Order: sequence, then structure tokens, then C-alpha cells
Amino acid sequence: MQQFNHNEHPHRRYNPLLDEWILVSPHRAKRPWQGQRETLPEDNRPAHDANCYLCAGNTRANGEKNPDYSDCYVFENDFSALLSTEVNFESKEQSLFQLKPERGINKVVCFSPKHNLTLPEMEVEAIEKVVQTWKAQYLELGSHDFINYVQIFENKGSVMGCSNPHPHGQIWAQSSLPTQIEKTQKNLRAYYEKNKTSLLKDYLEQELKQQERLVLENEHFVVLVPFWATWPYETMIISKRHFSNIIAMTQEETKAFAEIIKDITVKYDNLFETSFPYSSGIHQAPTDRVAHPEWHFHMHFYPPLLRSATVKKFMVGYEMLGEAQRDIAPEQSAKILRDLPNQHYKTKTT
Repeated sequence: MQQFNHNEHPHRRYNPLLDEWILVSPHRAKRPWQGQRETLPEDNRPAHDANCYLCAGNTRANGEKNPDYSDCYVFENDFSALLSTEVNFESKEQSLFQLKPERGINKVVCFSPKHNLTLPEMEVEAIEKVVQTWKAQYLELGSHDFINYVQIFENKGSVMGCSNPHPHGQIWAQSSLPTQIEKTQKNLRAYYEKNKTSLLKDYLEQELKQQERLVLENEHFVVLVPFWATWPYETMIISKRHFSNIIAMTQEETKAFAEIIKDITVKYDNLFETSFPYSSGIHQAPTDRVAHPEWHFHMHFYPPLLRSATVKKFMVGYEMLGEAQRDIAPEQSAKILRDLPNQHYKTKTT
């Protein structure tokens, strides 16, 4: 009988944030690939595109004109998924046909006026302004009495469904806790009530001891591939200090957060020497005017690429019908990312 090797043999791993399991099949990374290959977008965009709805000074699809902004620019999404309008609703209790109105506010955050930049190519000072903007928006949106959660996120790259290459992210603020947040809060709270400490604080302490899945570290934050990671090169930024939301960051932590965002996105670009696509987002305490000591600030990066710049991981079949599955052990992907250079491939000299 063979001795179990987590880098070779299929196994399941537990995700305590979502109370879910994931199937890991590291041996499948050796299979030949004759499936779909993504088309790489051209990487020669101008600094200003006269046809871009998000560039400074341009007119958007709804006829409104952007100001000549010089760093971050925030506006309410012209095609919001949520509306702030309050409606009359008469509930009809039916267990199998439940629905309720959802109020919210959607914002777009342009990271830079330069059309041809992404976060890894921006200066740390510019990313710090993005973080300051996220702080201000979390505070402003969360102050509305009907807003109970503020989700800050970015979809980067056409493969992630991003319809505009201009560097930008979104903020969706809403009256209910989204499903993933509700599940996470339930598990964080149960752990906190049992142990009187943060789940992610205890988890990070163990990761720092083991060192197997760490990618980057600075004075205030750690980037690691979670033990339970689903996507091939998924990472998570976790604050070393236990605080629940972005506005609790000190000035030093804000700068350190900007630095580590740049560092991990540079490594992503360097992996396949391409503008690396991903969905990323911050998970933090709700804005429901209740204390949430169970929440520990963290940020997820979910990139789809698997073997190269043109081969991505598909969540289909078994993943849709059974449970999530990955083809490379988290320890392997962490080492690959960790060993990549910290200088962006576009700026290296030959």
C-alpha cells in the first residue's frame, strides 16, 4: 500500500470559512490539454482612449461626462444591479416561493486616469489612494440605514467578464448580507463564541509557523495560498492585526496594504508574463451597526488561469454538481508564486 502524499494523491480539504469541502486532485495536472485556449487581449492600450466610457473627460453611455480626474474617480454605476428606491411590498409567506425586495447602491471606482495601467503597474502611492477611496466609500455607503453590507471588488480581464479594460473596480452595497458573507459570518461567529478569538488570527498563526503556503509578507499583512484554496493560484491577504473592517486600518497599515496588493499582482503578471486576470474582493464586517469581533479583515484573489496565459480552469460538471475541485496542490502553487521575481516583467532589463 502506498504512503499518502498530498502532492500526488487525491484528497479533500475543509474550508472553515464556508463550512465546505474541496476535492484536490494534484495528479491531474499532468494530463494533456486539447481543450479551449483563451485569446490574449492586445497589451498596447493608449494612456487615453477617446472611446472609453471611464477615461477622464469622456462622455459615458448615459450621456454624463467624466471630470478630468487625476487619481481615483468614483461614480454611481450607470447600469446598477441594485436600486436605492424603497418599494411597497406585501409579504406572502410561501416556503417554496420566497422573495423579497433588495435595496442597494452600486459604485464604480476608476483606479487611475491612465487607460493603459493595472494595479501591478501603478505606483504604491497611487494604489494607496485607491485604498483610501475604498475606506471613504465603506464609511459613506455603510452610513445609510438601509445598507448592511458593502462589497468592494475588482474583475480584471476579459476572461473574467470585464467589459472595459480601463483600471477600475466596483462596490455593491446592499440591505441584505450576500450568501457568501452570511455563510462566512456564521462560521466566524461560531468559532469566536467557542474560542474567544478570531478564526483567521489563529489560522494565520499556524500558517506563519508552517511556512508552506506563504507567498509574501510585510510588517502588517501576509499573502498566502489558503489550505482550502479552490482556484489554481488563489491567494488571500490577511491582516496580522485583528481588526474587522478597512476603516480600522492605521496609516501605516494602509500603506502596507497598498504595497502588498502591488506585490501579489506583480507576481501574478510575472507567472505567465501576461496581464493576469482575476476577481478579487475584500471581506470585512457588515455595516449593520452591530459589533462584529468575529470578523478579521481579509482580501481574496480568485484567478482562473491554470497552465498558461491561455489555459484556464473551468468550474463545470463535477464542480457544479458535486463540489469544488482543483488540479494542483496549494503548497505547489504557493511555491511557484513565492519563487517568482518581485519586479514586473515589463520593467526588467535584459
